[in-house]
Amino acid sequence: MSSVAALNAGLQGIHKGLNGIRKNAHDVATAHGGEASPPGAQASGPKDVAGSLVDMQLNKLQVQASAKVVQTAGDVLGTLIDIQA
Repeated sequence: MSSVAALNAGLQGIHKGLNGIRKNAHDVATAHGGEASPPGAQASGPKDVAGSLVDMQLNKLQVQASAKVVQTAGDVLGTLIDIQA
Protein backbone atom coordinates (compact mmCIF):
# COMPACT_ATOMS: atom_id res chain seq x y z
CA MET A 1 0.00 0.00 0.00
CA SER A 2 1.44 3.37 -0.94
CA SER A 3 1.70 6.09 1.66
CA VAL A 4 -0.86 8.18 -0.25
CA ALA A 5 -3.35 5.29 -0.20
CA ALA A 6 -2.69 4.81 3.53
CA LEU A 7 -3.24 8.53 4.05
CA ASN A 8 -6.57 8.34 2.24
CA ALA A 9 -7.62 5.27 4.22
CA GLY A 10 -6.75 7.03 7.46
CA LEU A 11 -8.72 10.13 6.51
CA GLN A 12 -11.73 8.00 5.56
CA GLY A 13 -11.50 6.23 8.92
CA ILE A 14 -11.46 9.56 10.75
CA HIS A 15 -14.45 10.76 8.74
CA LYS A 16 -16.41 7.55 9.41
CA GLY A 17 -15.59 7.64 13.13
CA LEU A 18 -16.62 11.28 13.50
CA ASN A 19 -19.89 10.62 11.67
CA GLY A 20 -20.53 7.70 14.02
CA ILE A 21 -19.83 9.88 17.06
CA ARG A 22 -22.22 12.52 15.71
CA LYS A 23 -24.95 9.89 15.29
CA ASN A 24 -24.31 8.40 18.73
CA ALA A 25 -24.44 11.83 20.37
CA HIS A 26 -27.73 12.54 18.64
CA ASP A 27 -29.14 9.19 19.79
CA VAL A 28 -28.15 9.90 23.39
CA ALA A 29 -29.48 13.46 23.30
CA THR A 30 -32.85 12.41 21.92
CA ALA A 31 -33.28 9.13 23.84
CA HIS A 32 -35.73 10.46 26.40
CA GLY A 33 -38.00 12.74 24.48
CA GLY A 34 -35.56 15.30 23.16
CA GLU A 35 -37.28 15.06 19.78
CA ALA A 36 -40.57 13.64 18.67
CA SER A 37 -40.25 10.11 17.33
CA PRO A 38 -41.79 9.29 13.98
CA PRO A 39 -45.05 7.31 14.15
CA GLY A 40 -44.42 3.60 14.59
CA ALA A 41 -40.86 4.10 15.87
CA GLN A 42 -39.77 2.22 18.95
CA ALA A 43 -39.33 4.24 22.11
CA SER A 44 -35.72 4.73 23.13
CA GLY A 45 -34.78 3.56 26.57
CA PRO A 46 -31.79 3.09 28.84
CA LYS A 47 -30.58 0.10 26.79
CA ASP A 48 -30.44 2.25 23.66
CA VAL A 49 -28.50 4.95 25.50
CA ALA A 50 -25.99 2.44 26.85
CA GLY A 51 -25.51 0.96 23.38
CA SER A 52 -25.01 4.41 21.89
CA LEU A 53 -22.43 5.26 24.55
CA VAL A 54 -20.52 2.04 23.90
CA ASP A 55 -20.65 2.69 20.15
CA MET A 56 -19.39 6.23 20.79
CA GLN A 57 -16.32 4.83 22.56
CA LEU A 58 -15.70 2.45 19.66
CA ASN A 59 -15.96 5.33 17.20
CA LYS A 60 -13.54 7.34 19.34
CA LEU A 61 -11.03 4.50 19.15
CA GLN A 62 -11.52 4.34 15.39
CA VAL A 63 -10.73 8.05 15.07
CA GLN A 64 -7.63 7.68 17.25
CA ALA A 65 -6.35 4.67 15.29
CA SER A 66 -7.04 6.38 11.97
CA ALA A 67 -5.21 9.50 13.16
CA LYS A 68 -2.16 7.33 13.87
CA VAL A 69 -2.41 5.90 10.35
CA VAL A 70 -2.50 9.44 8.92
CA GLN A 71 0.46 10.50 11.06
CA THR A 72 2.52 7.46 10.05
CA ALA A 73 1.64 7.88 6.37
CA GLY A 74 2.64 11.53 6.59
CA ASP A 75 5.94 10.61 8.22
CA VAL A 76 6.65 8.01 5.52
CA LEU A 77 5.73 10.43 2.76
CA GLY A 78 7.97 13.09 4.34
CA THR A 79 10.84 10.60 4.50
CA LEU A 80 10.34 9.67 0.84
CA ILE A 81 10.41 13.34 -0.14
CA ASP A 82 13.60 13.87 1.89
CA ILE A 83 15.26 10.87 0.21
CA GLN A 84 14.31 12.15 -3.27
CA ALA A 85 15.61 15.66 -2.57
